[in-house]
Amino acid sequence: MNRSLLTIFAAAASIAVTAPAAAQQIVGQPAQNFRLTDMHGKNVQLADYRGKVVVLEWNNPGCPFVQKHYKSGNMQKTQAAARADGAVWLTINSGAPGKQGYMTGKQAQDFVDTMDAHPTDYLLDPKGVVGKAYAAKTTPHMYIIDADGTLVYQGGIDDKPTADVADITTARNHVLAALDELEAGIPVSVTETRPYGCSVKYAS
Repeated sequence: MNRSLLTIFAAAASIAVTAPAAAQQIVGQPAQNFRLTDMHGKNVQLADYRGKVVVLEWNNPGCPFVQKHYKSGNMQKTQAAARADGAVWLTINSGAPGKQGYMTGKQAQDFVDTMDAHPTDYLLDPKGVVGKAYAAKTTPHMYIIDADGTLVYQGGIDDKPTADVADITTARNHVLAALDELEAGIPVSVTETRPYGCSVKYAS
């Protein structure tokens, strides 16, 4: 673990954020636990959802690629379909204060209400502790963790890396495909793709 990551972890302790122990999550291996505060001020940790499939979505409402999927309703439909199948959906904002995408809890509540979004929780990571530990690079950047706590997918939401809404109808939604395969009890066929979108606006 490098010095900068150790510094981040030390800083995180002061705000009661439990950071994963690794700098990057690996498909096929256990996803590291974390704890963050949600938009209502409640502490939420990944371990709370052991036994359920969990989807992680990195979010920045100011990013055109995020807007593509929210203004079209694609992200909300994906969230709703996942939750209808029993999955937990955690949206995470790792934007630093003063940078594009950063939101307070109230602003996050307004975003969720305005967009009629359906996450199980919207989590705030203003110091980027969890984002950096998961190596989240873009918004959106998606991860899927199975009921046993194993990371089974990380990458883009689909295979159309553009900000063009028209591309959604012909895209392969990697998240829904993976969730369908998990529900069917078969291995996830596409386990890792290149994420696309805006860079996560981490604290310096």
